[in-house]
Amino acid sequence: MSAGTGADRAAAPRGTVTDDEREDPRAVRRRSLRLLGSLIRPVAGPAWWTVALVVLAQLAAVAGPALVAFGIDSALPALADDDDAAPLVLAAGTYLVLALGGGLLSAQVVRASARVSQAILLDLRGRLFRHTQRLSLEFHERYTSGRIISRQTSDTDALRELLDGGVTTLASSGLAMVFTAASLVWLDPRSGLVLLVAVVPGVLLTRWFQIRSQRQYRLNRTAAARVIVRFVETMTGIRAVQAFRREGRADAVYGAEAEDYRRTTAEAIRVNGVFDTGLTLIGNVTVAAVLLVGGLRVLDDGLEVGVLVAAVLYARRFFQPLAQIGMFYNSFQSATAALEKLSALLAEEPTVPDPAEPVALPRVRGDVRFADVEFGYGAGPSVLPAMDLHVPAGQSLALVGETGAGKSTIAKLLARFYDVRTGAVLLDGVDVRRIDPTDLRRAVVMVTQEAYLFSGSIAANIALGRPDASREEIEAAARAVGVHELVAAMPQGYDTDVDKRGGRLSAGQRQLVSFARAFLADPAVLILDEATSSLDVPGEALVQRGLRTLLAGRTAVVIAHRLSTVMGSDRVLVVDGGRVVEDGSPAELAAGDGRFAELYADWQATLTASHPT
Repeated sequence: MSAGTGADRAAAPRGTVTDDEREDPRAVRRRSLRLLGSLIRPVAGPAWWTVALVVLAQLAAVAGPALVAFGIDSALPALADDDDAAPLVLAAGTYLVLALGGGLLSAQVVRASARVSQAILLDLRGRLFRHTQRLSLEFHERYTSGRIISRQTSDTDALRELLDGGVTTLASSGLAMVFTAASLVWLDPRSGLVLLVAVVPGVLLTRWFQIRSQRQYRLNRTAAARVIVRFVETMTGIRAVQAFRREGRADAVYGAEAEDYRRTTAEAIRVNGVFDTGLTLIGNVTVAAVLLVGGLRVLDDGLEVGVLVAAVLYARRFFQPLAQIGMFYNSFQSATAALEKLSALLAEEPTVPDPAEPVALPRVRGDVRFADVEFGYGAGPSVLPAMDLHVPAGQSLALVGETGAGKSTIAKLLARFYDVRTGAVLLDGVDVRRIDPTDLRRAVVMVTQEAYLFSGSIAANIALGRPDASREEIEAAARAVGVHELVAAMPQGYDTDVDKRGGRLSAGQRQLVSFARAFLADPAVLILDEATSSLDVPGEALVQRGLRTLLAGRTAVVIAHRLSTVMGSDRVLVVDGGRVVEDGSPAELAAGDGRFAELYADWQATLTASHPT
């Protein structure tokens, strides 16, 4: 007999909402735009102020060549012919003021856009964290931790790159091109015509780049996410990797995915290189054409020298923003893919919703009833075909059965980690789907095999059961389950840091801390899901003493494959295929001829072999 937790968890099917590829692209786009709009609305005022700063900065920058033309064609002749330096001083002074003002405005643009982007990212990260916490256990059992980390890291970073500089770069570049073209047409329409002709190959090249980069950057983002997921999952399961000497295999798999990431990145760089080179070539040819056409007209007195200089400057400036727009498209594609994934995660709905009209249960006796319950994970087959079960208040019930029998499913339905398909799970006669979630979580507490401890002190981990508990109450809970002496002997006592996931404590000590946490919470119903399965004999003996205190006076549902834990229960159910096949006290079932009697005989034989007379 072994734990049912792993098999029950494996039965959960993969969801459909998170698979963007199966959705209508238009629906995905609308959902992403709704998310983006909801993020921008709170910062609309600062965003418009940033736009205004961008416009002013570009107006200041575009005026420079026109002032150069004025200085050459008007200010210098005035100084040479009339000894009048005022126009030249005016031109130089204005140029200096606009240069300084443009620089200050550009700095303000960076600061303003950073404030807007950081406000948006703060909002987004908070939404992701709160929403992911709110989602049901079913979601977390099918959505890997690596994927969630990827949403919080690489995908939010993709948006950060776009918001920090991409949007302002696009606005600045677009305005720069419009203002530059308009200024050149105003100064010299013929040079403006040459520039507009050169725009055609530039636009075609940019479109080519967009098409190639769109596909390439999606591949790159997917490859990056796979590398992150593989790394996180390997490091999370490093004990299993090292225990089974799978380092080489893990390295090979990770290396293949890293190589795919390198290959897609290299291809993206190659596409960028072609675009940059082509755009530089078009820009240089355009400058040469403007210089040639304008120079011939200068020789014929059809164009002033200052205007020619300004036209060359404008032509050189025109294609620089176009390159920036092309590079923006890279960030845009990456951010678009990230936004689709983020919006898909935020669109996930809890499969266990809060009740519309919650029923308050401030005092719970602990009477539990499964009334004609049928349940299966997602659209899968029934795990519990028809479950009728009554556990009177204060009774200790042990669930026994093979892996996949449905033991952990019963516990999860009672804790309302999942909702039944038909029938009802009742607590003190009230359907758990109608109970106020706060009251339900206070009334029903589950202690699992993992005994998860968070980084921080032992006292803080015990207080998780009741955050407002005093230090005296925390220590009283630790004494009750027999862990006080262990904690007091540690370097900082209750202030000792448990390290990552409780790594400083042994498995038995972590379990006792989790018992103290549950004792402090003082639930009416306590669920123990394989709470002693990973303990050695000395550790189990220590935990068993804590269990007796923890279970006293409350309804308990105990899932265990160790009969030392089961034999202390008031009642035992043997579950097979989601149905109860044996029901009675441990002594009654052990004296019978059923499945439990076989398990009891095997256990006794093991004890005899371990302690021969």
